[in-house]
Amino acid sequence: MMPVKTDDTALPSAYSAPAVSSRVAMLTSLLSLLLPWALRRRLLNLVCGYSIAPHARIGFSVVACTHLRMEHGAYIGHFNVIKGASLEMLEDAFIGDFNWIAGLPSDSPRHFASEIGRDPALCLGRHAALTSRHFLDCSNRIDIGEFATIAGARSQILTHAIDLRSNTQVSAPVTIGRYCFVGTGCVVLKGARLPDCSVLAAGSSLARAYEEPFTLYSGVPATPVKALERESAYFSRARGFVD
Repeated sequence: MMPVKTDDTALPSAYSAPAVSSRVAMLTSLLSLLLPWALRRRLLNLVCGYSIAPHARIGFSVVACTHLRMEHGAYIGHFNVIKGASLEMLEDAFIGDFNWIAGLPSDSPRHFASEIGRDPALCLGRHAALTSRHFLDCSNRIDIGEFATIAGARSQILTHAIDLRSNTQVSAPVTIGRYCFVGTGCVVLKGARLPDCSVLAAGSSLARAYEEPFTLYSGVPATPVKALERESAYFSRARGFVD
């Protein structure tokens, strides 16, 4: 089996071309929906400054990101709405259908003004997968590590909340480690971290940053339940798709 490193190295920062305005990105995305993909890809790259590789593809979805980078084999399915945040998808990363992914641009004057360096972004590592019918709040950065899977449906990843003491909205990044598996109907809250090669059981709520890899986390709030077998094939697979 392939060895699995557990250094939790962060994904590269989102594509660093100048940000496109939300209105321009949304208008271009809507007007180009019915174009043949080859022409649509060229238009998105030219008008919005995106970096979409020739063998990446976007289905019938509204993608209006401030930055977008899709490497070879990256795929976005149908009926998704992705707006207000940067999106980076490394080689063979996958987003399914009917997902809502939304952020608040870093230059927004209304919220998070005191959070210098806030990074509203979604970054999927190689072969990472977000399946279908999930909600992701990208007010701050969400990293989904290589070969990780957000499985099932109706999971939520939330990077912001209201601080009752100060009566302000605050945000913090969320990290899903490499080779992780997140079951159906989970809630992941701001600042949470699921370590490499770990499982978040269906229906659980992850509310803090954990460090121990190869662990099953379960419950509301989720806590470590048991160690997982390091030799499990899921943790050493060479392609994201599970037969």
